[in-house]
Amino acid sequence: MAFDGREFRNALGRFATGVAIVTTEVDGKRLGATISSFNSVSIEPALVLFSLACASPARAQWQRASAFVVSILSEHQDALSNRFARSDGDKWAGIAHRRAANGCPLLPAWLAYFACEPYAVHDGGDHDIFVCRVTNFEIHRADERPLIFYAGKYRGLRTEDARLVPPDDNMWLHGW
Repeated sequence: MAFDGREFRNALGRFATGVAIVTTEVDGKRLGATISSFNSVSIEPALVLFSLACASPARAQWQRASAFVVSILSEHQDALSNRFARSDGDKWAGIAHRRAANGCPLLPAWLAYFACEPYAVHDGGDHDIFVCRVTNFEIHRADERPLIFYAGKYRGLRTEDARLVPPDDNMWLHGW
C-alpha cells in the first residue's frame, strides 16, 4: 500500500489541538503566524516548542528572531486565527496591539501568553521546530475557553463535558 500524505494529514487531524498565534519583530517588520503545533517541553528549564512551515516566505526572518510571543486564542477568535494563517497581505492592518516585555507584538484578548527566547531550532522535515525558553508568561482570561482545532474545523469546549483532573501525586500521567 502506498503512503497517502492526505490520509496521513487526516489521521493527524484526529488529535485535537489548541490554536495559538506566534509573533515577533525582525528588522522593524512584525511577523505573526497561526500555529496548532505548540507544546510544553520542560518545566526546568521552562521550555516550549512550536513549528513553522519551511515554505514560509518569512522563514529566514523567523530564524533570525531574538524573541517570540505565543498567544493562546479563545474560542471566539477564529477570525483572528484565519487572518494570521494567511501567507500574504498585511495581517496586522487594523489590529490594536501592545508590546510584551521582550519587545514582541502582543495581540489583544489572549487567554494566556508566553514570552520566549530561542533555545534551539531543529529540522522537522517540511517544518522548522523552534524550541524556546519562556522568560515570562501571563494568564489573562481564565474564565474563557480555548479555540480548538479538530478534524479540519474549529471547535470549542463545552463546560459540561469537563472531567476530573488527575491528582497532583500523578504528575507523570501526561508526560510531566
